[in-house]
Amino acid sequence: MKVQAAAVLALAAVQVSAFVPQQTTFARSGSVSLNILKDEDEKAALDRALGRQLDYEPASADTAFAKKYASLKGAKIRTVAETFAEFTDLLGKPVNALYKNMVTDIVGSTHLTVVCARFQRDPVWSLGAVSALDLLFKNYPEPDTAADIRRCFFQCNGMEESVIVAEAQSVLDWAAGKSKEDIEAALCGEGDGPIAETAKATKADEFWMYSRFFGIGLVRLMELAGVEQTADDTYPVMEEWMSKKLEKPFYTACSDSDTYFKIKGKLDMMETMMKEIEIREKKRMAQRLEEKAEAALRKAERDSQMQAEIVKEAVEKATAE
Repeated sequence: MKVQAAAVLALAAVQVSAFVPQQTTFARSGSVSLNILKDEDEKAALDRALGRQLDYEPASADTAFAKKYASLKGAKIRTVAETFAEFTDLLGKPVNALYKNMVTDIVGSTHLTVVCARFQRDPVWSLGAVSALDLLFKNYPEPDTAADIRRCFFQCNGMEESVIVAEAQSVLDWAAGKSKEDIEAALCGEGDGPIAETAKATKADEFWMYSRFFGIGLVRLMELAGVEQTADDTYPVMEEWMSKKLEKPFYTACSDSDTYFKIKGKLDMMETMMKEIEIREKKRMAQRLEEKAEAALRKAERDSQMQAEIVKEAVEKATAE
């Protein structure tokens, strides 16, 4: 029995050891140094290989980007919450429930764009902003509230609506009667005018930042040039204008173009729905008025008949006497 018990214990010990992680010991030679950064030449080579400096300090890197924006080191940047709070205080009234999500998105995304050091507003951007707001609030139920939302949107992002509208109008005035080829020449920086000036500044800025309203501004220019306003037709034009004319990446601009037409389709559906609701309400109102008129007419007929009966009874009574 003792032998069997010992065998069982030995077997259990073997089985348990199968669940215990094996520990591996390593021999370490004191003569081998693991500090690969001890040699200055090796440290410099590693820095170059990694493409960075190990002793990094904000705005002190030896790069063109850091030197250009070094003056902004430590600058206080407004938060999205602060911008939303200002927008709400300036507006002082609720946004229609159907438009709340879109207004929230456009206020927040624009804030994140304008607080970026790389952002530079130009007339094409302003045209895109005005065009987007025109599309968004075209069928807003209360026109006065829509105008207030536009004003507060620009103001909470540190802009004046009148200035933005004037910049957008300068592009529209220049583009009036221009062909697609004329606009493409201006995007290459040829000639004068707001488009050419914008193109020159864009190409000259190594750190130029694309934003959504710039893409919408280009879509608006396509519309003025006679390009069919569909996602499939504008995509190749956007790709060519961004990559070949402005010499900038085109992927985000093409994506924003597709998104623009998707939102436009939803707003068109909303417009159709609201018009159908308006027509139905007018029909119901007309029906209610017709029913009221018929009821009033029937009442007048009953009153007339009643009066005739009263007169008849009075005459019969007088004759009987």
